[in-house]
Amino acid sequence: MSNATLSHKGTDRAGLYALGCLLLVGTFLALSLVVAKLADEAGAPRLTFLMAAMAGASLVLGTIGALQRQPMAFNRRTLEYAAVAGALFAVPNALAFLAVRHVGAGFISLSFAFPILITWVLAVWLSLERLRALRLLGVLLGLSGGLVLAMAKAGGAGDAQGWVLLVLAMPLVIALGNIYRTLRWPEGSSPVFLAALMMLGGAVTLVPFALLFEPGQLGALITTGDALRLLLVEVAVFSVLYLFYFVLQKLAGPVYLSQIGMVAALVGTLIAVLALGEAPPPNLGLAALLVALGTVLFHRGGGPAAGAAARIG
Repeated sequence: MSNATLSHKGTDRAGLYALGCLLLVGTFLALSLVVAKLADEAGAPRLTFLMAAMAGASLVLGTIGALQRQPMAFNRRTLEYAAVAGALFAVPNALAFLAVRHVGAGFISLSFAFPILITWVLAVWLSLERLRALRLLGVLLGLSGGLVLAMAKAGGAGDAQGWVLLVLAMPLVIALGNIYRTLRWPEGSSPVFLAALMMLGGAVTLVPFALLFEPGQLGALITTGDALRLLLVEVAVFSVLYLFYFVLQKLAGPVYLSQIGMVAALVGTLIAVLALGEAPPPNLGLAALLVALGTVLFHRGGGPAAGAAARIG
């Protein structure tokens, strides 16, 4: 068997692995928003719940890294990574947790379809990604599917227009986080360690806000049966989600990673409608078709970003 054939088979396996990670991460991202809505309905303090879930997931991921004997160096570079990646992660998640009561889990899931275009533009500008026509078409189709649903939701938002606008601002922060994590990936660090660092940084970022807006609520959170059970579920969801989130980012690069938003938009909307009883948005079928077609075209336009892992460091 020739080297070219072996190389092609290796590329195919990497592409399938990346696609599997993409579907897993996108689905768990949608699930995390569903759990957030259930926790809000159970009376859990929203910022405190998110902060505790991040801290718990950081502990779980750090333990996994230690058991696997992964390199876990604490130095200026990794502490910077924890602080900046954590803040860029915490801000959109906090907005999502605060807004879920006002606009629903389905609409927040839809907002995650938008970061891919911003991430792609930034990646092309920074030479992390080549300009490919098929990928551009896939991005535009996926984005158009998200816009179809977002416009329908915004039109019927009523008093929640302000929350709709805040949620629509989330994609920029998410895209900046995608790019930052690639450009500043500490050399030699494992995905599980960096995931633990980001979750820890996110939890620390939220501490002053939780103390200011929800003082003394941590005790109530861990002593309320339903809220505590949902917290444990969210810790488990975050642990799986962000472990494979970093695996996917290292394997495929920031633009490919940002496709998780398309998957989360579709899965989150379906869960919100079928499991949470939210009204199905207009044109759901058209939007789902556009998102699915965009994902397929983007994947066929080059698979994981060539050389993404090699540029990390």
